[in-house]
Amino acid sequence: MKYMNCLDIKKSQSLAIKLSKILIKENWNLAIAESCTGGLISKIITDTSGSSEWFTNGIITYSNSSKVRFLNIDEGKINDKGVVSEIIALDMAKNIMTMSGADISVGVTGIAGPEGGNDSKPVGTVCFGWATKVEAISETCYFTGDREAIRYASAEKALYGLIEIANLSTQ
Repeated sequence: MKYMNCLDIKKSQSLAIKLSKILIKENWNLAIAESCTGGLISKIITDTSGSSEWFTNGIITYSNSSKVRFLNIDEGKINDKGVVSEIIALDMAKNIMTMSGADISVGVTGIAGPEGGNDSKPVGTVCFGWATKVEAISETCYFTGDREAIRYASAEKALYGLIEIANLSTQ
């Protein structure tokens, strides 16, 4: 899926508010495992008034070794599939949810650039995993723009995915 970037902070904040309403209604807590977004999703969430009611924690595991150490990601999977892969993003989401006792989570790993890409995984490749206790989905997106644009687009996509999986899991 190809996305154009839009650095629309108000849009991200409105998504966080929409998510908060769902989580409060369901009495759910959120946990986040971030890599390429570097804490941006957690920042958007904590910029939302009252987020301490439903946001348990976020963790930035930027290096492969930190994903193994702090999220119990299988090093063999990283070596086999690559750290930027849906299986790793999904494991990030599932593991942070389990470790924190949250009801819903997101894991994000990708290549924000300007370096680090290759022919099979160019700069802008970002993998997402979303999980609840009953659903788990993943997706790979390809964003364009500079490092900041890719990170903001990734954060926005993570929020959209959280809303989507929350709605799926509460139907």
